[in-house]
Amino acid sequence: MKERGELFKNGAIQLLLALNAVIMVYPLFVMVISSFKTNAEIFSSPFALPASFSLTNAERVWNETNFVRYLANSVGITTAAVALILLFSTMAAYALARYRFKLSALVLVFFLSGMTVPLKLAIIPLFIQLDSLGLVDSYLGLVLVYVAMGIPSAVFIMTGFLRTLPRELEESARMDGASELRIMRSIMLPLARPALVIVAIQNAVPIWNDFFFPLVLITSDNLKTLPQGLTVFVGEFTTDWGVLFTGLTLAALPITLLYVVLSKQFISGITQGAVK
Repeated sequence: MKERGELFKNGAIQLLLALNAVIMVYPLFVMVISSFKTNAEIFSSPFALPASFSLTNAERVWNETNFVRYLANSVGITTAAVALILLFSTMAAYALARYRFKLSALVLVFFLSGMTVPLKLAIIPLFIQLDSLGLVDSYLGLVLVYVAMGIPSAVFIMTGFLRTLPRELEESARMDGASELRIMRSIMLPLARPALVIVAIQNAVPIWNDFFFPLVLITSDNLKTLPQGLTVFVGEFTTDWGVLFTGLTLAALPITLLYVVLSKQFISGITQGAVK
């Protein structure tokens, strides 16, 4: 009887997971098949397969927009922002997790307070400050905004993970004469790789998909990111949905491939965090 109950429980969990997977994947499937359709097909049969898998929409995205430039901008901004978030948050988290000093709790609370206030609420003073520094309509201004948004949660994740690592590892390394930088770089960071992957993915996805801050801070066409650049197909009275879905599919492809490549590390980090 107990085994039957466990079997029923596992079956119910698997069913819920399968249903959740369908709910998550189906909108992506609709987006992909819609990228091969015309506007007429999308409105007449939105959930059906396209009449033909034509690349006309992809050709229009390539020819009618500065797609390669937008893609390069998104890749560069996302890479730079995530790299800086990982660099600064790891150093801050390492100090908070591995060293004992009086104000460590207060410093951690200071970082965590950055998670309580959405940066979009301060867009007007933020814009004025960036404009006075000459950082409006520049890569650097946008990257700094993303770094400021990402560091609080990154410090929270990295601090919690680094605190679980045994202190005997660094103590033995100090006895062997290793410097603090060597201990962090050669011992602690390899062990914290799953947490680093979690932080990277958690920040890369919203930065890649962000439309609000590029819309406010970027005006030059050659500096636009993919989400901002694809708005050329959204008109005041008409929208070319087929071409727009093609652009969205192409825009989602790089970050999806990144997640697939790093998924094992991502799941490993979540599992290790749960066990610890």
